Amino acid sequence: MDDEWICGRLGEDEPWLLGAVNPPVFENSLFTFRTAGELGEAIKDEDERYVYWRGTNPTVDLAQRKLAALERGERAKCFASGMGAISATISSLVSAGDHVLVLGAVYGPTTQFLRYLEKFGVTHTHVSDLAGCDSAIRSSTRLLYFESPSYMRYEVFDIAAVTGWAREHGLVTAMDNTWSTPIFQKPLTLGVDLVLHSLSKYVGGHSDLVGGVVVGPSRLIRPLALTEYQLYGAAMSPHDAAKVIKGLRTLPVRMAAHQERGLAVAAFLAEHPAVRVVNHPGLSAHPGHAQAKAQMSGFSSLFSIELDTESREEAAEFLDRLRHFRIGVSWGGFESLVNVPALSVEESVRATMGIPVGLVRLSVGLEAADTLIKDLGLALEGVGRLA
Repeated sequence: MDDEWICGRLGEDEPWLLGAVNPPVFENSLFTFRTAGELGEAIKDEDERYVYWRGTNPTVDLAQRKLAALERGERAKCFASGMGAISATISSLVSAGDHVLVLGAVYGPTTQFLRYLEKFGVTHTHVSDLAGCDSAIRSSTRLLYFESPSYMRYEVFDIAAVTGWAREHGLVTAMDNTWSTPIFQKPLTLGVDLVLHSLSKYVGGHSDLVGGVVVGPSRLIRPLALTEYQLYGAAMSPHDAAKVIKGLRTLPVRMAAHQERGLAVAAFLAEHPAVRVVNHPGLSAHPGHAQAKAQMSGFSSLFSIELDTESREEAAEFLDRLRHFRIGVSWGGFESLVNVPALSVEESVRATMGIPVGLVRLSVGLEAADTLIKDLGLALEGVGRLA
């Protein structure tokens, strides 16, 4: 199926939609039954039947069908937040005494959640490459979790090689694909077992939604849907699902524009003397560029730079000099955002990820690239050796 058709039309010709241009939002908290027998049958299969909003909802189901098809997966389950999806997914795969391998830098709260699980007897180890996995794997290891490109540093992993190694060792793999979206990368086709997204970012696309999703085979999604999804109470609301559906309609067009603007800004910064490094896998100078091109069809507009400074104060002043970029911790919307992890990420988590003080994360929005480049150029005039 074509991605643009999936985003715009999949599931939207069914009778229950009554020809509505925008799918209806089912606001009801529960569904009733004509007989006690009907209720009993529905309860037996609550993952497939409509009983109560916390389990299933038609509007949410439509969003899930689209997301599963986009990722080339059998099933998807949407959550009230990205962390809802991450915590439920990891919890569904491990038990007390199990061990998790974390490859590369991952979203800070993911690391915090893994630390939280330590009080339940679940341990984890961070490694930087597959050689590190060979050294760190234990008889109790059950899960390999990673992002590609990785968090903040945007390192690129050979996904097929990672999943091949994991299969050889009997591990389940889970990968956060928020950076690329299903438009630019489809990890399930490269052997990943479960793919996760923060729908708050590019998929929603308008900074008016918080949500998450996990996509994969029914054998892994169904148990999660019947247990963690129900018991953690992190069900996506039908109103947020409607925003996901609307965001998907323009996702292919928006990602093409994000790619164009992001690469233009990154190329400018790569030539600026106040910038030591530009961590954008779409640039030919990036160490993972060739691998990225081999497994991705495009590049999003989230990347980082390393300023020519070791000072938190100077990094903060750089943010304050920006006029068009807004300071914020999220990304993926129309507006361009900037953030310095040294000012917002817990120091121990930052140390685990190897993030220097001068690292700045940029989310290039849909404004004109020339406007953003001019804003960055003026702000960079006060950094490091140019001061």
